[in-house]
Amino acid sequence: MERNKIDEMSFLDHLEDLRWHLIRCVIAVLVCGGVAFLSKDFIFDYILFGPRNTDFFTYDLLCKLSNKIGLDDSFCINEMPFRIQSRTMSGQFSAHIWMSITFGFIISFPYIIYQFWSFVSPGLYQNEKNSARGFITVSSILFFIGVLFGYFVVTPLSINFLGSYSVSEDIFNDFDLDSYVGLVRSAIVASGLIFELPIIVYFLTKVGLVTPEIMVKYRKFALVIVLILSAIITPPDIASQIIVAIPIVILYQISIYISKFVMKKESNSLK
Repeated sequence: MERNKIDEMSFLDHLEDLRWHLIRCVIAVLVCGGVAFLSKDFIFDYILFGPRNTDFFTYDLLCKLSNKIGLDDSFCINEMPFRIQSRTMSGQFSAHIWMSITFGFIISFPYIIYQFWSFVSPGLYQNEKNSARGFITVSSILFFIGVLFGYFVVTPLSINFLGSYSVSEDIFNDFDLDSYVGLVRSAIVASGLIFELPIIVYFLTKVGLVTPEIMVKYRKFALVIVLILSAIITPPDIASQIIVAIPIVILYQISIYISKFVMKKESNSLK
């Protein structure tokens, strides 16, 4: 659809177009979620419950690193002193459904981004489309990197800290299945969305809501927000928050350069 045709579309036409894009996204999530639903054993036994096993990749890596730097077994994990239980009739079925939907969203994310691009791209000029070439690929890669970061870094750090935390020897940790699933789900999805920061900054710069000067000026405030986000998606220990904050700070700095690049392209196009 050409831009002049977009200008002729009414508000209701835009809503109708948006509705169909959203319907396609929902269908994609449900289809991918259905595949995840049928893969219950693999998703729960190997993926979801993987970080609660002492031989999980992250724990093994930390143990090897601690041995190499002379800390012996300081970061080695020998046990996970907690159990996971389901205390409601629909607990396991509910967890199965929500994890299937979550995996459906993650798997279908490139298609969701494609639908978003299909909705907004007709309203762009050809030079704007060319400058945004690769948008779907880049945003999908960033999202999946964030998901992996959430799974291999945020999730095991959170599970290890909260699972082993104790205020008294008389209390044994019996975590409800919904609580455990919710922690893993929020860590993975939140990390994936946070890694979309450069893409968000790109479009905010394109519409004039963000400039490199603004991002540099408010960098100190952004760092505070980063620390708050790190505290939300990680356990309340300083080491974990720093580990999570570092890539977010790097993404923020990359976003500044992206904003500068967009502003430079805009100024060159006006000459």
